[in-house]
Amino acid sequence: MAGIQDNKNIFSVSTLNRSVANLLEQEYNWIWVEGEISNLAQPASGHLYFSLKDNNAQVSCAMFKGRNRSLKFQPDNGNQVLLRAKVSLYQPRGNYQLIVDRMEEAGDGALRRQFEALKAKLSAEGLFDEINKQETPALPQCIAIVTSKTGAAIHDVLSVLARRFPSIPVNIFPVPVQGADSAPAICKAINLISENISNGHLNCDVLLLVRGGGSLEDLWSFNEESVARAIHDCAIPVVSGVGHETDVTIADYVADVRAATPTAAAETVTPDQVSWLQSFDWYQQQLSQLLHNKIERLQEKTQWLQRRLQQQHPTSQLARCTQRYDELSKRLLRNTQQTLATKQNALLTVKAKLQAQNPISLLEQKQQSINYLNSRLLRSVNNLLAQKKALLGNAARTLNAISPLQTLERGYSITLDQKGIPIVSVEQININDKIETRLHHGRFFSKVESIH
Repeated sequence: MAGIQDNKNIFSVSTLNRSVANLLEQEYNWIWVEGEISNLAQPASGHLYFSLKDNNAQVSCAMFKGRNRSLKFQPDNGNQVLLRAKVSLYQPRGNYQLIVDRMEEAGDGALRRQFEALKAKLSAEGLFDEINKQETPALPQCIAIVTSKTGAAIHDVLSVLARRFPSIPVNIFPVPVQGADSAPAICKAINLISENISNGHLNCDVLLLVRGGGSLEDLWSFNEESVARAIHDCAIPVVSGVGHETDVTIADYVADVRAATPTAAAETVTPDQVSWLQSFDWYQQQLSQLLHNKIERLQEKTQWLQRRLQQQHPTSQLARCTQRYDELSKRLLRNTQQTLATKQNALLTVKAKLQAQNPISLLEQKQQSINYLNSRLLRSVNNLLAQKKALLGNAARTLNAISPLQTLERGYSITLDQKGIPIVSVEQININDKIETRLHHGRFFSKVESIH
């Protein structure tokens, strides 16, 4: 006993737990831990107490009221989460635990960190710099669209383009916009557009990269580094319209113009045909006014020259000048009328082109095409149905020809043992066995009395 008391390294339980707690907190600063919530408790204090587990182990966790107010979801047992926490020891009980500072749903949180890391990397390389942005044309010669051919986004974009300026040609490059294959497909489409523009096979001068809304995981194709670099290297300006207004992707940062939605992207690259028509009318009025003013000035100058001639009284010169005046007046009037007619014809031509692209005419053409295709479909279905009926009839006749029922109808019968198996040999039966005989009409049972 005296030897034990002389030992200077004796710890009280409190001292030991405090020392272990200090060691844990010094060794582990802030760490990220992923696992499944279990044994969740939410007392009236507002704190959260739960266990974080995986297949082989679990650890106690505490998230105090001041921190859990920032949660963007309601934790529940079975949730897979990602925690930012400090390792500590609950000294009164000596229990090792995690003091949670931040909690995220595991999938979304991992993607968000990956997003921020790639954003920082590409920003450092200068891919987001304004100096690298290309200007979009005021009136595109042709618009390239990279999106899903079945999504709502393409319908919204085409509707806006048809409404705002239907005469602009559109080339659609359909790609999947979600899933493992989507990012390579998007890169391939953008690179194909750049290649065809470079070799003169495509005259598009702006590209729309659009997709409807979704979760961060749904939009992840537009956060891939390969897609960002393809956008940066594109030969023409890229306008991104991915998701809803609150959705922001890496593609938005790299693109030359970021639109809040696919509809906004279509509006960004097209002028308003109504405004252009109003401008044409205004220019026509201005041209008419300028020509009228010029005529008035020339007439005033002519009248002034005429007065000078009258003051000099040279009869012959006056006659020649008068004749010259008449000729010039006629030429001026004729040239003015020709100029005005040319401008009016040009204006009518532009109006006719715009009218030719009227959505109502296009809709009637599409309706005729639908009616024609419907009639073809109906004929094909009827022909196919007739073929199938003929095949069914042949099969029925063939089946009937080989059916055992036909054999029974000709007077033959089938004898079955007690297990319902056809008897083809006396070795299958014994004396006193009950057997069944099936006829064309009905069946009867017998008992074996002798076997030969």
